Amino acid sequence: MPDPTRNPVETLARLGYGARGLVYGLVGALALLAAIGSGGRTDGSRGALQTVLAQPFGRFWLTLIALGLFGFCAWRLLEALTDADRRGSDMKGWGVRAAHLISGFIYAGLALSALNLALGHGSGGGEDQAAQDWTAWLMGQPFGRWLVGLVGLAIIGTGLAFLAKAWRGNVAERLQLPADKQTWVCSVGRLGFAARGVVFVLIGGFVGLAALHATSSEVHGLGGALQTLQQQPYGWVLLALTALGLFAFGLFGLVQARYRHIDPPDLDDARAAVARLGL
Repeated sequence: MPDPTRNPVETLARLGYGARGLVYGLVGALALLAAIGSGGRTDGSRGALQTVLAQPFGRFWLTLIALGLFGFCAWRLLEALTDADRRGSDMKGWGVRAAHLISGFIYAGLALSALNLALGHGSGGGEDQAAQDWTAWLMGQPFGRWLVGLVGLAIIGTGLAFLAKAWRGNVAERLQLPADKQTWVCSVGRLGFAARGVVFVLIGGFVGLAALHATSSEVHGLGGALQTLQQQPYGWVLLALTALGLFAFGLFGLVQARYRHIDPPDLDDARAAVARLGL
């Protein structure tokens, strides 16, 4: 459990990593059950939240998950705006910070979905519908198809970066791990990043097809990526492997919640960063 005497930003970040880990772990576990024909579901993170709702005290657990995801959103935004992770001001550093900014808004949407479910307000149409709605909006802007195509390429690029990190990157570079946990945590992290890479490449491909065909209905989220894998020859094997990877990434998230090095910005700096967003 996070130490309440810590900087509140660090506490938010650790709760956020834990909440993200729980969601990925649920998505992976449910997809694995679907792959082996034992129930489960392949409709992504919002489907996983609906599964939580169906459990005893489901609204209570969903509220906690929502609060954790809001914490992760706050941490991602502060990472981007204050360079809390010391990414630097070169092109790579700014690219990582931009990705964190986008990630913050994505997890804010997921947190709102969890909170809406907990309050009995429904899920808002699922992640595929949400992705199709923003794609339709973006496509309606000047040069919209080009913008959607660029987004698709950026998502594919992110997926390829995850795959590269899984292959030879240092997945534990920001973790302060005991020596006896190094090996298995790195293995779990590599498996997790590989699975995320696969689904990001698929999601980016969906967005690219939407730009090519000028129709937002081509766009799918995490659930659509899992269902596409399931529909391939030997799809249950592909789905099972990816599901194991997503479950591994969920476990890796729980490790991050405990062992990640977090250098939170000063609270005055954090307030100034939020003020720059106009919040």
